[in-house]
Amino acid sequence: MEQCKNDSGKKIAVLFPGIGYTKDKPILYYAGKIAASAGYDVCRLVSFNYSPGKSIRGNEPEMRKAFLELYKEAENQLAEIDWKEYDDILFLSKSIGTVIGSAYAEKYNLNDKIRHILYTPLEYTFENNPKNAIGFIGTADPWCEYQNVIRAAKEQNIKMYVYDGLNHSLENDDNMHNLSIIKDVMEKTEEFVSGSIY
Repeated sequence: MEQCKNDSGKKIAVLFPGIGYTKDKPILYYAGKIAASAGYDVCRLVSFNYSPGKSIRGNEPEMRKAFLELYKEAENQLAEIDWKEYDDILFLSKSIGTVIGSAYAEKYNLNDKIRHILYTPLEYTFENNPKNAIGFIGTADPWCEYQNVIRAAKEQNIKMYVYDGLNHSLENDDNMHNLSIIKDVMEKTEEFVSGSIY
């Protein structure tokens, strides 16, 4: 687990990556920088070592198994944190990380203290009733039925930004377009982190 700056503040951000989408890929890389710039002087990264060894997409039992393994890793890495010390908690999560982060918040009764940013959430994410959240999804995301994600988000009053034709990385084959999408996503991230769009 890494940290952005130091352990002396009242604001903490936690990054939950996907299985193959690490902190060094654009969404989480820039999201972490935005959090640090916004005064989240403690920034923790959950690192996942578990690898399913086979494709889990569309395989319900394997997805559940992956969730259990990844959740255990996250819980162990966050065990030392005393959440009562923090006035402002931000969870930034990607893909299956959105399921892990929202499940963790629900288990530890943190929903009223946490704000979530859900990058390409899976349908399972909404089983955990995340609150104070925004999300981003592409209509060509092969990891979920995006209409179900949008519906679940709406039912839980979560603002979901939808990008036509983009995949699970919020990309397509047009690199210049992808850069403009990252800029848009990060502008909305920054606005949410600063409190101006929620």
